[in-house]
Amino acid sequence: MTAAISYAYAVARDDGTLHQALAGLAGVCGAPVRLVCSQECEGLAIAVSPVPESEFAEGALRTRLEDLDWLESTARAHHRVVEALAERTTVLPLRLVTLYRDDGRVRSVIEERCDAFGSRLDALASRAEWGVKVFVDEPAAPRPKEPSAADDLGPGRAYLSRRRAQRNAREDVYRDAGRVAERIESAARPYSVGHVRHRAQQGALAPGTGQNIINDAYLVPMRDADAFRAHVASAADGFEGVRVEITGPWAPYSFAAPDMPQDGEGVAR
Repeated sequence: MTAAISYAYAVARDDGTLHQALAGLAGVCGAPVRLVCSQECEGLAIAVSPVPESEFAEGALRTRLEDLDWLESTARAHHRVVEALAERTTVLPLRLVTLYRDDGRVRSVIEERCDAFGSRLDALASRAEWGVKVFVDEPAAPRPKEPSAADDLGPGRAYLSRRRAQRNAREDVYRDAGRVAERIESAARPYSVGHVRHRAQQGALAPGTGQNIINDAYLVPMRDADAFRAHVASAADGFEGVRVEITGPWAPYSFAAPDMPQDGEGVAR
C-alpha cells in the first residue's frame, strides 16, 4: 500500500453540517476530502485529503511544480474544495501544497493556533474577496501618410516619425492607465475593508489580451458588493485602450491567515 500524507485546504468552523459540502467531492489527486477537528478547539476544523507521499516528496514535488498542467490541475482541485466550504461558511484558505505527515499533526496545528484562527474567521465573516485587474491594449502602429508633393520626408525620416508617434501613443495609454488605477482606489475605498496589491500577471498566467499592469484584491462586506462593482467598473470610462476586469466573489485567499506552519513542502515529517 502506498504511504499517504495529509494535504490541507482550509480552516473553518464546523457546525456539524460541513461534511455535507464535502460529500463526494474530489480533492487533489482525486482523493476524498474530510474534516479534521479538535475537541480542545470547539468548532474549528481543517479540510484535508490523503495524497501519495511518493508524489509529494521533495524531489518529485519540485519537478511537478514546474509542470504547468500539473500545477493548474492541483490549483483547480484546491480551489474546488475551498469554494465548496465557502458556500456554507467563512473559511481561511491555506497555501497551495500545505502538507502534514498525518491527521494527528493537523489536529495539533488547530490546537496550537486555535485563538488566531478564531479571531481571523471572525474578522472575515460576511466578507468576500474581489479581484480587480487593469489591462492596457497596446496602440496600433499609425498608418503611413499618403505621400504628397509638399512632403519632403525621406524613407528614414518617415520611419522615425511613425515610431515617435507610436511611442507617444503608448505613453499616453499607460499614463491613462495610471489615472484609472487611482480612480479605482478612490472608488473602492468607501466599500472595502482590505486591499492587497499582487504582482501583475504575465505570460501563461495572464488571461486574455493586453498587458496586465494592476492585479489587486479587495475585501468587501457582502452588503456592499453591488456598489463596489458598479463604482469600480466605471473607473475606465472615457479612457480608450484601458480595461478593468472585476472577478469574484471569492473566498478570502489574499486576506486569510499568515503562512501556516507545516511539515515541509515535500517530505512531511
